[in-house]
Amino acid sequence: MTTFGLETAQISRLASAVVSRHDAVLDDAGAAEIFARASWTGIAEPGDGVAGVLVSHIGAPRALTALIEGWKPDRLGAVLIEAGGDSVSSRDLSLALDRWRPRLVSNAAISALRQAALVSSRLLLPDDPLWPQGFADLGVHAPLALWLRGVNDAVGSLGTSIALVGARAATGYGEHMAMEFGAGLSDRRICVVSGAAYGIDGMVHRAALASGGLTVAFLAGGVDRFYPSGHDALLQRISTVGAVMSELPCGSPPTKWRFLQRNRLIAASSRATVVIEAGHRSGSLNTAAHASSVGRPLGAVPGPVTSPSSAGCHRLIREFDATCVTTVDEVVELAGGLLGDSPTELDLPYAGEGDRLPPEQLRVLDALSVRAARTSIDIARRAGIATTTAEGVLGMLQLDGLATENDSGWRKTK
Repeated sequence: MTTFGLETAQISRLASAVVSRHDAVLDDAGAAEIFARASWTGIAEPGDGVAGVLVSHIGAPRALTALIEGWKPDRLGAVLIEAGGDSVSSRDLSLALDRWRPRLVSNAAISALRQAALVSSRLLLPDDPLWPQGFADLGVHAPLALWLRGVNDAVGSLGTSIALVGARAATGYGEHMAMEFGAGLSDRRICVVSGAAYGIDGMVHRAALASGGLTVAFLAGGVDRFYPSGHDALLQRISTVGAVMSELPCGSPPTKWRFLQRNRLIAASSRATVVIEAGHRSGSLNTAAHASSVGRPLGAVPGPVTSPSSAGCHRLIREFDATCVTTVDEVVELAGGLLGDSPTELDLPYAGEGDRLPPEQLRVLDALSVRAARTSIDIARRAGIATTTAEGVLGMLQLDGLATENDSGWRKTK
């Protein structure tokens, strides 16, 4: 007997190794659901709205079967409408199929599941009691599944958690405030959420751990390859007493685009988001924008008016109605919903190379290497877009001097 062209018994073994609930009785349908969800985390890039509509209305197994069997956009659209799903244009379905098919490799899902089992990672599905309820506010852009390393108590506490984020290039003042807030919230038995980056994020996690509190780190790559590498020991500790989570399968590298998408999970999973320290174009402002877009209270810590490292926080307070917070009590008050019912949506940039590029150009740039030449087909697969789209974007990047082509393929120029 086969499922998705593979032996059903093999799929059952792979799924059983990563099932989230150890008391769950896994039948063939349950195993197919786990395998399909695991596959979709590698086929579609984080936040893919078309994949979200498809999976939520016709189910992950049927959606994967449609992809394997090469259904045409019209057939897929008809099935989607019949299932009561939102109408998706034939053009959008066609583009989606073109960007998914290069990643339709059965060995990829099998390898991810095997690697997950090796590092004791579990796959959390949306129907699991531990699934963060805040993700519902992301709509069709919610994660299709979550890869998890950690304890259930930490995941279960996300509903009453607070996200603390900030710049990588933190000052002594910023690190002090991160320790104060991380430890203070932990003392009040409030889970602290962040992104495990250098600077503010790392200090927040360390403070929570030192206080014996719960902390959750969301990664922009697979949970089997902790990033940044300098925080390997920290993330190992978090995965032991807290939780490390990602919507990407094991083996997935972090990219700029995935960091941007990861930030929406930090914001949506928490009751409120506080930016502790941020420059004028800090990446943490992107998390603030996500928090605003899903209606979460937003706070910012003021700093010296002469400090460029606090310019982003001052901008949030001045231009985007963020609440000024200076103590742990004020942070807790913020999470109580006292900010108001209609927070201002933010449209702030992500700091770093390529921050002003359109999403598709940013993803293609992420897929390029300075040293190794890559074909347009390989670049499309890495970027999660159609090959024809990748070729067009590569031409634009070449005109902008960001990419160059030779007989071997394409390279990033810097």
